[in-house]
Amino acid sequence: MTQKSKPKGKSKRGYKPDHHRRDRAIAAAGLIGAIAAGVGAALKFGWFDRYFPGDDAEHAAPDLAADAPTPGTSRAPEAFRPDPTAPVPASERESLRPATGPAPTLAATRGEMANQTGAAN
Repeated sequence: MTQKSKPKGKSKRGYKPDHHRRDRAIAAAGLIGAIAAGVGAALKFGWFDRYFPGDDAEHAAPDLAADAPTPGTSRAPEAFRPDPTAPVPASERESLRPATGPAPTLAATRGEMANQTGAAN
């Protein structure tokens, strides 16, 4: 077997590129991207909400406050109270009558399912 001989004369060194700066730039860009993705996920899941309280979108509810007055201690003015001795007109008497029918239930009464007509019968 013949071996190739090395070229004679000046030996040229091939240019060896320096990838050190490029590798550091890629690593820095990856790190910045990972941090941005982490912050974006934290914002999406609301992990930073306790650090940045927003304005309340709802109106203030003073009746739900801890120092709210106790209901029932003050009454409506006399002009706005209903008169319990007023006569009930005949047109409203039926709507004020108590319901006396059977109470609604989810259970079927005895024999009700057997008496139904359908594809199974």
